Amino acid sequence: VQLQASGGGLVQAGGSLTLSCVVSGAKSQIDAMRWYRQTPGDVRVFVAVITRSGDTNLGDSVWGRSDISRDNAKNTMWLRIDKLRPEDTAVYFCNADYLDETIWGQGTLVTVSS
Repeated sequence: VQLQASGGGLVQAGGSLTLSCVVSGAKSQIDAMRWYRQTPGDVRVFVAVITRSGDTNLGDSVWGRSDISRDNAKNTMWLRIDKLRPEDTAVYFCNADYLDETIWGQGTLVTVSS
């Protein structure tokens, strides 16, 4: 099972961005899926989570300006962040719970210019 995150890039402050995370190779259902982000020298910080049934929770850093969603049939999750700030600049990682394991994908870099 592999996770592929995409959608990062250079965005101006105040803009919006949608990140995608696709799970491939899964033969059983994917449970909770999450986004984390990390800046150089720091630990990965929780951004958002969505359960298989669609319950969501957002981290303080994106609360009120972000939306997480998923399509179980496509094993795909999205994260939209609005009103981007320079402090949102980070590598964004997705992970997923699969058969009692948490599997991580590679990150996608988001750079927000002021």
